[in-house]
Amino acid sequence: MTFRFDDRVAIVTGSGSGLGRAHALGLAAAGARVVVNDAGGPDAAQRVEAVVAEIRTGGGEAIGFVADVRSPAEMFAMREAALAAWNRIDILVNNAGMLRDRTFPRLDLDDFRAVLEVHLLGAANATRAVWDVFRERQYGRLVVTTSSSGLYGNFGQTNYAAAKAGLVGFMNVLHHEGARHGIRVNALAPAAATRMTQGLLKDADLALLDPHAVTPGLLFLVGDTAPSRTILSAGAGSFAVVKILETRGIYLPEDQRTPEAIAARLDEIMSLEGARELTGVLPQFEKLLGPAKATDTPLTAE
Repeated sequence: MTFRFDDRVAIVTGSGSGLGRAHALGLAAAGARVVVNDAGGPDAAQRVEAVVAEIRTGGGEAIGFVADVRSPAEMFAMREAALAAWNRIDILVNNAGMLRDRTFPRLDLDDFRAVLEVHLLGAANATRAVWDVFRERQYGRLVVTTSSSGLYGNFGQTNYAAAKAGLVGFMNVLHHEGARHGIRVNALAPAAATRMTQGLLKDADLALLDPHAVTPGLLFLVGDTAPSRTILSAGAGSFAVVKILETRGIYLPEDQRTPEAIAARLDEIMSLEGARELTGVLPQFEKLLGPAKATDTPLTAE
């Protein structure tokens, strides 16, 4: 199977440098027409144009668009620029990001809000701009960029982790809403050496975390045969899938529903034997209601 994107149009936010640049170059090399977007600092226009020039030098097609993901109006303007250039949009990669790290007691809530606005609301703004285009075409590939900080936690990053975990919920719902319109929605959890990871790891480790090593995972997630509702972890040449599981748990009859009973049987509740991935709210409700409807005896492993 060969992953090609000939005639596809992709928008990559935050693609003036780092991971976004790697994604834009990778998509272009595979035949996509790319909208290179950034808004980070006074040199954003120069960085965007540098990536556009690099793509064109390699024989690809690209336009640059300096716009802030925090602005719905600017995201809709970027959509219109893509449609004016190529009359279609097939792929959106929500990659734009920022850091304002501090331990929670020292974190100004304005900094908390700023990070949420870029990562979470920014992804919502960019997605809202293209969603109707995807629906009308009955085709779309959407990727959000989550993080190990949001999935597992990282000291001093409550704002960043909250935003990145929120993007997983965002993906889960849009997976359901987009399915009947040919839209597939996934999350990429990258580990890469970028401006945002400088100072966090040793130089020798950073050298292994080339952003271009993540991009094959991104290309897989936006291909015609892409899955949906998948969290793909990628970094330093390794790829894995992150799953949210629910344990089988136990059932307590009404006269036993006490915190003491939960504490006494916590090992059973936490056991991963029989744990499974659930596909939505209703399947989880059905899982919880099943024992209550069927029996008043504790649920035991088969």
